[in-house]
Amino acid sequence: MVENLVGLVKIIGISVLLVALWIVLAILVPESFLSTNNVENLLRRTALYGILGIGVAYVIITSGIDLAIGSLVCLCACLFALFLNVDYQPYQQSSVWKISTAGTAIVAKSQDFKVGETVHYYGGRRARDVIAAVTQIREIDYQGRSAWEITLAQPFTRDDEADREQPQIGYLALMSPIARVVPNEAGSTLQFSNEAQQLRPRDRVWLMHPTRGRVDGVINSVERKGDAIEFLTEAGLANVDTEWLAIAVERRPRMSVPLAVLSVLGIAGGLGLVHALLITKLNQQPFVVTLCGLMIYRGLARKFSNDQTLGGFGSEYADSLGFLATGKWVLWQSDTGTQTFGIPYVFFILIFVAVAAAVLLNLTIWGRYLLATGKNQEAAKYSGINTHRIIILAYVLCALLTGLGGILHGIDANSISPSSFGNFFELYAIAAAVLGGCSLRGGEGSIMGVVIGTALMQTLNNSIVLLKIPDELEFVIIGGVILLGSVSDELIRRLASRFRSNKVRV
Repeated sequence: MVENLVGLVKIIGISVLLVALWIVLAILVPESFLSTNNVENLLRRTALYGILGIGVAYVIITSGIDLAIGSLVCLCACLFALFLNVDYQPYQQSSVWKISTAGTAIVAKSQDFKVGETVHYYGGRRARDVIAAVTQIREIDYQGRSAWEITLAQPFTRDDEADREQPQIGYLALMSPIARVVPNEAGSTLQFSNEAQQLRPRDRVWLMHPTRGRVDGVINSVERKGDAIEFLTEAGLANVDTEWLAIAVERRPRMSVPLAVLSVLGIAGGLGLVHALLITKLNQQPFVVTLCGLMIYRGLARKFSNDQTLGGFGSEYADSLGFLATGKWVLWQSDTGTQTFGIPYVFFILIFVAVAAAVLLNLTIWGRYLLATGKNQEAAKYSGINTHRIIILAYVLCALLTGLGGILHGIDANSISPSSFGNFFELYAIAAAVLGGCSLRGGEGSIMGVVIGTALMQTLNNSIVLLKIPDELEFVIIGGVILLGSVSDELIRRLASRFRSNKVRV
């Protein structure tokens, strides 16, 4: 009963502090703080960091700690971007093994090409691109492999041949003449004969002219008329006419979005399991294990991405992931339609996670075991609780929510720099959990408190910008907030202890 009262006091206290901060900001900078964009941004940031806070709350309740959250967020975001990387390749092309100035090209297959058709040689490491008609095709034996020698009406600029380091020196892609071009407001409708009947929306078309260069178009819709394909592209193809040639290009994502999400969550959960096994089976300190994870995961993220910026969800996945990053459930719209206010979709994900986490913590036997393990691990063990299993559950759940947070943070940022993305996220998560009532000694915690603590942290960050406080003081404020939360936790614990002692004496 006393523990529940103490938890309630903590939640009420942090809620009062949050509301007071809102009132102060509403008075000092009403135009900025109360603007629809700022409120929506607060909701979005609270959701993104709240998921991380809920994850680390489980670990803190077991009297553990997880310092690898920021680096794991970065690793998961990088992996998600790599899994969803999109490559574009012509539907009808063949790898080129050898070319010569006589105009011949030895290719891996020839069924895509016929005499009289036009092909495009590209991707060569030495010879320039060539657009020419096929004059002859014959089957040959090339280094013990079946191949075809294709002769073009135009010679290559120099000889070249594949080697072990580069198994192909370039590609030959089939080009189709454009039969009709109809410009319109939405873009252009083009029609050309092509055997690539599997052409789909969101594929691309390379439009090329022997002297006027190349233009790329994204296919919005496809309509098949006999042997011809008619498709609508986006605007910007006004100069294209029937003198141009088209190459149908297939969009090839590495994974589907659901498979990429499951893969990232599976990897994150596996890493959380490694943390837990090192802590429980090898008796390693959580601080040391997760500190090593902080460095290892950052290094892996930089290695896997070649230390290059990743992202592009908004362009390649505008109708799904990009929509999740910027979409919202509109609650209000101005008469002119220029201003709207809504709840970001990512906030509903936070609500779902928070409700599920609260049910697990407060209404299941696992939750009671979790609190008991954090309160006194030895006593819990002697009472029959498998404390190792409970600690493993906490670290795996923390890693899974960190993986989810990494995915959502990556989508929201749309640009992931592996050297800095996710830096200090663990501080925000731990601060939110501590402010929300999670005792660093373990055994205490509230999911609702974590969400409120996250909202307070994000409001503090927002106030730094709105009140034009120097950025250098950001971590001073964060450190002060964590210290304040820890001191408050100790004071409340002492008061509760005195109250309990007095009650026993009476």
